[in-house]
Amino acid sequence: MSIKQALISVSDKTGVVELASALHQLDIMILSTGGTAKLLQEASIPVIEVSDYTGFPEMLDGRVKTLHPKVHAGILARMDLPAHQQAMAQAQIPAIDLIVVNLYPFTSTIARQDCTVEEAIENIDIGGPTMIRAAAKNFQRVTVVTDPQDYEPLLEQIRSNNGSVDHDYRFKLAQKAFSHTARYDGAISNYLTALESSTGQRKPFPDQFNLSFTLTQSLRYGENPHQQAAFYRDAADITGSLADYNQLQGKALSYNNIADTDAALACVRTFDKPACVIIKHANPCGVAIADNPLAAYKKAFTTDPVSAFGGIIAINRAVEADLAKAVLQQFVEVIIAPEFSMEARQLLAGKSNIRVLTVSLGAHGNLYDLKRVDGGLLVQTPDDLNLTANQLRVVTQVKPTDAQIEDCLFAWRVAKFVKSNTIVFCSNGQTLGIGAGQMSRVDSARIASIKAEQVHLDLHGSVVASDAFFPFRDGLDVLAQAGAKAVIQPGGSIRDEEVIAAANEQGIAMIFTGVRHFRH
Repeated sequence: MSIKQALISVSDKTGVVELASALHQLDIMILSTGGTAKLLQEASIPVIEVSDYTGFPEMLDGRVKTLHPKVHAGILARMDLPAHQQAMAQAQIPAIDLIVVNLYPFTSTIARQDCTVEEAIENIDIGGPTMIRAAAKNFQRVTVVTDPQDYEPLLEQIRSNNGSVDHDYRFKLAQKAFSHTARYDGAISNYLTALESSTGQRKPFPDQFNLSFTLTQSLRYGENPHQQAAFYRDAADITGSLADYNQLQGKALSYNNIADTDAALACVRTFDKPACVIIKHANPCGVAIADNPLAAYKKAFTTDPVSAFGGIIAINRAVEADLAKAVLQQFVEVIIAPEFSMEARQLLAGKSNIRVLTVSLGAHGNLYDLKRVDGGLLVQTPDDLNLTANQLRVVTQVKPTDAQIEDCLFAWRVAKFVKSNTIVFCSNGQTLGIGAGQMSRVDSARIASIKAEQVHLDLHGSVVASDAFFPFRDGLDVLAQAGAKAVIQPGGSIRDEEVIAAANEQGIAMIFTGVRHFRH
């Protein structure tokens, strides 16, 4: 069935003039409302205002525009049913074949700091979702378009199908339309159920938590080959996030690649200086800052060359040829950076299996950190706390030097991205030994020192970060025996005095942060 009549009513007017002009040239009658109708009229495109079409004016400050039987019968009528045909003929209602609608900007409105509840309520669209859902329900006949990116494919369909749109494409657009209204209603629910009252006072979390994600790619398998897996993109703005990556070369990313690359990106983006992070099995195995990316990579790799084999490398600067040459000397799964020079890309192309990704390192952060559990969901705000020197408290007789404080802050930042229990030895902006994910903090301390010994890194004079307090002095004794001279930790143990005394006894400066960095 060819398209004879379209209704266009959009808040996002991107490309709508061009679309309407093309529809007019295809002899399709256009109905429209309010600002959209005015825009099309100014562009000299013939348009019938919905109020003229229905014979009923818009009312209640525009709250009621399209909520009329002549509109919704025109959308919902099944013209393959004689009873519907008869009812439409008796009421003299013509069919509407194409709906082009997108909704009031609710999410961008509530994102403003000064948004009031009244403004939010007025940006809850009623007529738009109703038309979209009606058209999507009747996709057997009606075409519904909610995304400006679909305007050109729509026109291609109409031109190549003698004025009609094929069934499969209508169904695809209907799927997208229902997802569009679901996201919209979910955002409204999240906003309203996070209010203590209509005055606008907000709670930390909504009573009803609605999530919306779009399938980006199916994966070969999950963490293990017997598990199926897929990667979904957040329906909200993903600019600067891992989901916004651009793959320049290499095999498709695996489930584990994506998880580890996300961990690498999260860590490297916290540093202002040129930095390199190498991740293996969700944990940093080497992190360093330096004057340039190549130097940072060499320092990071030195921490644990064995674990770096088959790792994920994240750089917070452009990758040039010198760094690409260094990376090619090792087995690497993924390298991600803001950009790669042409010469670097040519060099990396020689190892076609290396996955080379670019992503913007602009400010990006998730509003919530989520973890699925059996029958439920754990939700928390992200651990984005970064301390400065003036927030630290020295608790020992020995005072840290300025250089030690700087290294302690570096180590503390790294510890935030290591699975708990965490111990991180550092010196001169470089990790020297990392103990991760042990049930006992003293075991993490031993593992970190052993790893440094294995690659002949000298721990004498190093600093250490512990993601949580020392429950006993034994962990501190291990660090002292390894050669550490300064320790940064949260404090807060009932045995703090015992641990502080042990530090004084062994000539170690100790800094309390007052906060911990558990990562499970």
